[in-house]
Parts: sequence; C-alpha cells; structure tokens
Amino acid sequence: MTSIKHHPTVTLIQHAGGDTMVAAAAKVSTTGDEARSLERIEEEGGISGLIRYLMRHRHGSPFEHGMMTFFIHAPIFVIRELQRHRIASYNEESGRYKQLEPVFWSPDDERPLAKTEGYKPSRPTFEAGTTEQYELIRKHDEIYLQIYEAYEEEIAAGIGNEVARRLLPVGTFTSCWVTINPRSLMNVLSLRIHDAGAKAVSYPQREIEEVAQAMETAFAQHWPLTHAAFLKNGRVGP
Repeated sequence: MTSIKHHPTVTLIQHAGGDTMVAAAAKVSTTGDEARSLERIEEEGGISGLIRYLMRHRHGSPFEHGMMTFFIHAPIFVIRELQRHRIASYNEESGRYKQLEPVFWSPDDERPLAKTEGYKPSRPTFEAGTTEQYELIRKHDEIYLQIYEAYEEEIAAGIGNEVARRLLPVGTFTSCWVTINPRSLMNVLSLRIHDAGAKAVSYPQREIEEVAQAMETAFAQHWPLTHAAFLKNGRVGP
C-alpha cells in the first residue's frame, strides 16, 4: 500500500565543535599551542567580535573545524538538489541493494504551485493553485500506486532491484546521511532559503527550503555567534 507524504523530515544526529572552536582555529595562527586551551579562549572573551571579523573579511577556514550529521528523509529530487552542492559527505539508501518503500511526495493543499504573472524561470514565484489544479494533482497521485505495483511485479519475477527501480519517480522518498561543516552549510543556506533581506536573494524550491530551514535551526542552536554573524553579513558565508 502506497502512502503520500507532504514534507521532508530532518533529524540532527550528532554535532561537534562550536563558536569557541571557530575562535581557536583562528587564534592558532598567532598564538600557536596556546590555542589548544578552549577554556582560556572562552574566559578571555571577544569571541563574538572575532567571528564577525572572520565572517566579514571572508576568512573561511576557521569555520570548517566543526561538523553536523543529519538524517534526512526526503523525495529523491530534494536529495539530488542537496547533493549538487558537493560540499558534504553523503550516504544514501540504495535502490540497488534494497526494495524502496512505497512512500511518495505530493504537495499539500497549502503549497503554492501556480505560476505567478510574469513568472521567470530564474526567479520562480508561485501562488495558491485553483481547486481544479489541486484536484488534478490528487487524481494523478493514484499513478504512484500503479507504478509501485509494476515495480513489485518485476522484483517478484526475479528482476534485479537495480533494473526495476527505473520505474520509480523522483517523488519517491529516500533516506540519507549528510555530514557537513559550518562553512559548507552556510553556502547551502545562502542558496536554499529565500530571504528578501539577503545580499543575494535566492528562490529555492519549497521542499529543499524546508530541509535547509531545519538544518539552519540546528546550526543556530549550536553555533549561535557564527549564525548571528552570518545573518549580519547578509546571509553570505565566508
């Protein structure tokens, strides 16, 4: 039995580093072995100002000494968009080694999906659809069941998963581990979240924006000074 899911899920599994580690990574260039004392760096203070300086002048490497690992359950098209950044480590559920679950994406009734007047592919904007448009989507969601039945039929006939998976659409949900450092994550956030106040306004697809927003929440919690500097810098990373 197929199921429809409207939103990706993002779970922070582990993290290491923090604002103090950013400062320590920067200070080693002038203090050498003294930079090993994170407690001393915290006691001395001034971390916030240092981080703002690093962000403003694009000294990026100190922001690489930390990591976050997320477990993401999202449609294939969302994971592929995330992987395009090429600045993280990925391990994804394999449609070659296992039979993928019958979980498929479809927009909920609150999701804007109709092109606005003056729509531009480079700056796509959408508004709420008509009743007829949403009904058409629900009608076509039934195709997922037909596709998955054909997928199961081929597997039952002894055809390899790696061949049968050709039938599955990019709306199929997949699971993925993503490990990323703060500098790389800021690059993702700058491109995958729409913020009218950003120095470079981006227009991401709503579903990958949901993933990015969840990642940013974890980032802001564990690197609050770095996140604040990122916002002050117009959402431009170092």
